[in-house]
Amino acid sequence: MTRFQKLVSLLALTVPAAAAAETLVYLGTYTRGESKGIYRSTLDEASGELSDPMLAAELENPSFLVVSPDQKYLFAVSENEKFKGQEGGGVSSFAIGEDGGLTLINQVNSGGGAPCHISTDPKGKSVLVANYMGGSTSSYQIAADGKLVSPAAGGFIQHEGQGAQLPRQASPHAHSVNVDPSGKRAFVADLGLDKVLIYKLDAAVGTIAPNNPPFIKLPGATGPRHFSFHPSGKWAYTNLEMSLQVAALSHDAETGALEVLEIESTVPDGTERKGNSTAQCLVHPTGKWVYVSNRGHNSIAAFAIDQKTGKLDFIERESTQGEIPRNFGIDPSGKFLIAGNQRSDNVVVLKINQDTGSLDPTGHEIKVPAAVCIRFLKR
Repeated sequence: MTRFQKLVSLLALTVPAAAAAETLVYLGTYTRGESKGIYRSTLDEASGELSDPMLAAELENPSFLVVSPDQKYLFAVSENEKFKGQEGGGVSSFAIGEDGGLTLINQVNSGGGAPCHISTDPKGKSVLVANYMGGSTSSYQIAADGKLVSPAAGGFIQHEGQGAQLPRQASPHAHSVNVDPSGKRAFVADLGLDKVLIYKLDAAVGTIAPNNPPFIKLPGATGPRHFSFHPSGKWAYTNLEMSLQVAALSHDAETGALEVLEIESTVPDGTERKGNSTAQCLVHPTGKWVYVSNRGHNSIAAFAIDQKTGKLDFIERESTQGEIPRNFGIDPSGKFLIAGNQRSDNVVVLKINQDTGSLDPTGHEIKVPAAVCIRFLKR
């Protein structure tokens, strides 16, 4: 062995191998049982393994979370009818520490009962909330220090009307709010109205106002729930909770108008509506695929997106290996889909085939009580 070879061998023994890249995973829960609030874990980006969860912040019913685009803050709803003795749920702002820990900054009232979804605009200037029982949408400005500030006016809109199936749709039920890629408009899927309502957004001051056109009407008794844009902004997809379907929509970036391209079933033919419902709808970061979770059937339905038309081709349904997959997330690398099974208290990692979009079990899972939201922070 030459002197150089000996030196290389010595370095191989003394220099530690580079640690596997990790992504922080935040888990929202319902605290009606064993859960205490928001939990955090880390995702091994090579294997898909999750570390044992730890409590990141105590909070009542943090059923939905969002990380700010600059990764400094985490915002969470408290899905309650009352918060701090007042009508309406809660919205909390947390600072994210170097270790991923959360420190409470401030809390505001959501303006309506049972806030169930929260999002930010692409630049992280404002936070928007969908109030399910209140049937309303609220918006807030994010101050420089991460505090949530309610606008003096223009930060709240009450939805009106009802849907086709009574009593389920006797009143509005705002179920999600998402901002388009331009940051100019917010889209609220209202399960009670069978509509996706469209609002103009002034993110700098945190205000919303009705758009023209003001909404798209979906078929009666379908119940739009969650909503996800294609990266191009040309299309969007909404899962229909009550009819067990997903709708592909065209999107006019100039006007905000949506039109239905097609509607596809997410469950096998003959599946009864009773005891089954869809929950989450997400477009893959590449824009190649869209995924929808089926509660009751306990699966993720995968579809390929036609990159010319925006229409869908069914790929498969993969078990979530648990009960009632209310929410799932796709990690920033696009390699893994992580599903939270609300009823069976397990969080399961599935690997996304980068060629076909199909899902494969990794064998990795963790136990988190009533896990209902998955969010990521890549550092």
